Amino acid sequence: MSKVGWLRLPLAVTYAFLYIPIVVLVIMSFNASKTPFVWTGFSTKWYGELLNNELIREGFINTMIVAVSATILATALGTMLAIGIARYFRSAIVEAYSLAPAIIPDLALAIGLLALFSLIGVSLSLVSVLLSHVVFGMAFVAAVVIARLGQTDSSLEEASRDLGASAVSTFFRITLPSIAPAIIAGALLVFTLSLDEFVVAYFTDGPTTPTLPIVIYSMVRFGVTPEINALAALLLLVSFTIVLSAQRITRLTDSV
Repeated sequence: MSKVGWLRLPLAVTYAFLYIPIVVLVIMSFNASKTPFVWTGFSTKWYGELLNNELIREGFINTMIVAVSATILATALGTMLAIGIARYFRSAIVEAYSLAPAIIPDLALAIGLLALFSLIGVSLSLVSVLLSHVVFGMAFVAAVVIARLGQTDSSLEEASRDLGASAVSTFFRITLPSIAPAIIAGALLVFTLSLDEFVVAYFTDGPTTPTLPIVIYSMVRFGVTPEINALAALLLLVSFTIVLSAQRITRLTDSV
């Protein structure tokens, strides 16, 4: 067997370690038994139970409000930040500080944001969670867009300005089309991160507006239930759909 062939065994073990638990979770979400890991028959009743669970519904609504709003704000701010760093204020120090929220541990970021909100008198609610998600979300968007701007030819923008186009016209006709795949990828990344983010939300959310990850945490503290398996399967479906959509949209945008 070749040297490359030996790499297949650890690769297979790694994939098995990562994906077998996910497969088991999805299968057991269709289990008719109340015992989550004892198979007694096929059933979809636990998916229906999710709709009847008021706590899960409220957590899902809160999560979607935060995720959608954070995606919009973080994408806009992160794109502007990336353009400013790459085109107008090139500084390694500024770039490092701008991207720091995406690098530092979630726990440190969460404690820092909590201290900031307490210092300026901001009450903990969905607004504080939204602001927190925008902070680290815009860093991810900026990182992706900066990488894309590094691959684009800035002389096209300079030629547009030399030919009399305004800065706004140059942005919408030259810059934006070239970085559109990165903006889309960054936006979808922020949405998926915000959708299942727990640590920052746990520290910055109020007691009356729990997001879905906090609701799940409160439920699994007393054991995994079939409802949790069904909810996790749905979240996996949403995540895979977003990833596949991002790849499809990016390819279509690059081909235009």
